[in-house]
Amino acid sequence: MTRIVAGVVDVVVLRRVGGARRSWRVLTLKRAPGVRSTGAWEIVHGSIEPNEPPVKAAVRELREETGLSATHLYAITANPFYLPRSDTLQISVAFAAVVETTRLQLGVEHTEARWETFAAAKKRLAWPRTHDLLRQVAWILRTGDAGAVQDVLLVKHEKNG
Repeated sequence: MTRIVAGVVDVVVLRRVGGARRSWRVLTLKRAPGVRSTGAWEIVHGSIEPNEPPVKAAVRELREETGLSATHLYAITANPFYLPRSDTLQISVAFAAVVETTRLQLGVEHTEARWETFAAAKKRLAWPRTHDLLRQVAWILRTGDAGAVQDVLLVKHEKNG
């Protein structure tokens, strides 16, 4: 029987750029040689550890893969995808993390990083579910925060990083 597991997190990492007409930039990461999906571009993504809440997994994966911490973390959605090798319907819990710095410390899974517009990131990213996630994040944060739904979607806020 097919298993259903909420076992991974996806994290769209964002930073604000520009003066009076501020806009978002999305962090894209290139997979390193010798790891799953070598050469593919993705967002921060990783497994949820046993007994680890998805929010903590998102914060941990952000730190492990980029060395960054979020000033704001938003819960965005959950995306299903099928893993045929294990006959598992995997659920990815998706977040948007707002950061204030561009100083990255890439983990061993990635060799390159780029800060891109939403449109450029959509063209580069390999996974179709990520394209949908970017559309949702762009809509939710179109005014700079989540507006009227901020009280529901904001799960982490740090004034000083």
